[in-house]
Amino acid sequence: MMTIQKLIDKGLKVKNYPKDSIIYEPGMHPRYVYFIKSGEVRMVTVSDEGKEFIQGVFKTGQYFGEPALLIGRPYLAFTISNIDSQLIAVNQEDFFNLIKHEPDFSMELIQTLSRRLFYKSMMLEELANEKADHRLLTIINYLLNDIATGENLKVTRQELADMTGLRVETVIRGVKMLAERGLIKMVKGKIIKQGK
Repeated sequence: MMTIQKLIDKGLKVKNYPKDSIIYEPGMHPRYVYFIKSGEVRMVTVSDEGKEFIQGVFKTGQYFGEPALLIGRPYLAFTISNIDSQLIAVNQEDFFNLIKHEPDFSMELIQTLSRRLFYKSMMLEELANEKADHRLLTIINYLLNDIATGENLKVTRQELADMTGLRVETVIRGVKMLAERGLIKMVKGKIIKQGK
């Protein structure tokens, strides 16, 4: 993974974004790819009624905004800092230089874009499924893949609702039902990754 320190060593500046800051919004022309030195950022679309649908959550060491920059199309979603965050904005020229001159980064970029495409395809299929418990189990299992056995899933019921298009109450009932059926493990109200 492209280290943040390498970007700082190249002279790129770190900028602070307080919690709930909008980094970019739909329709804006892309100028940067944002690398997260610290913090967490959510990418959301917002319905006409004001309901958020989470497209993705990006954490320390990750980056976002590259698809729009790569193809020169406007951003389609809001990106908002979930907590106080420090970001490094990498302009198009510097980002393309990273791709050209850092083979490890180029391969990691391909893998990152592939994971995101897989996630989007999975969610499209799940959103077409009317069964809330199936939708919920699919996103929980997907998120559990990124953590170690015995760790708890660090996502709120509201975030699960925003990711699946369900109501919070439905998520609460669904999580309880999935645990009762033994499909997920719960300890002290937290979803835990089980060993295989």
